[in-house]
Amino acid sequence: MNRFKEEAMRAVFFIAACVSILAVVTICVFMFANGIPAMAEIGVFDFLLGTEWRPGNDIYGIFPMIVGSIYVTAGALIIGVPIGVLCAVFMAKFCPDKVYKFVKPAVDLLAGIPSIVYGFFGLVVIVPMIRNIFGVSGKGVLTASILLGIMILPTIISVTEASLRAVPESYYEGALALGASHEESVFFTVVPAAKSGITAGVILGVGRAIGEAMAVNMVAGNQPIIPDSILSGVRTLTANVVLEMGYAADLHREALIATAVVLFVFILIINMLFALVKRKGDK
Repeated sequence: MNRFKEEAMRAVFFIAACVSILAVVTICVFMFANGIPAMAEIGVFDFLLGTEWRPGNDIYGIFPMIVGSIYVTAGALIIGVPIGVLCAVFMAKFCPDKVYKFVKPAVDLLAGIPSIVYGFFGLVVIVPMIRNIFGVSGKGVLTASILLGIMILPTIISVTEASLRAVPESYYEGALALGASHEESVFFTVVPAAKSGITAGVILGVGRAIGEAMAVNMVAGNQPIIPDSILSGVRTLTANVVLEMGYAADLHREALIATAVVLFVFILIINMLFALVKRKGDK
């Protein structure tokens, strides 16, 4: 009987794995089958390096959206990574137990907040703040970067904290035995030992930032131009698809799918980097 149960569960797990693989393959086939022909019709270089997006004139250049995605993601990392890593270090090595009981659930709650709620927060809090400080519309690269920086915090904090707690306690105790202080032992021994896990958390944060659509759509300004400052309006690859897919048809629709293909390639590169970092850390 136990043998039968084991074989049955093995079959269930195998089917679940096959379904997951089939779903990924189906999505890839659909995207590339519809996106690649559109790139060929528009012209690969015209599509990737074109600076104008005017569907009404059959002009499809996504370079401003590529630049916008890179700018916003880079800004989110500049804001989110230092805060996230330092918060994780505090939670793992400095936080009293009584405080940890409140901080940990708060971080977990951040991960569960829907994107649309983050977008509303950015629209009613961050946008007016930027408008009052700089005297601009408030929607732009800086606003989107701040919002995304907040959104990637749970990912970076959780992965970094887990990596820090996985470092053997003997590393910390050895540093203390050599005369280092508590702070020196943490920042010069424990943190470097957890660098592969910290890097993995940052890469996962990049994936979350570059793939976010709804929240960015509400605060970025949605201007398909190359931004000339951090206060300029910007449109990301994800926002471009969300804004126009509802009414797009023919070549316009295929160009949006091709935009999703470019985004998919970016995400694939990020996942490959994560795999390489994880493999290096396991050695």
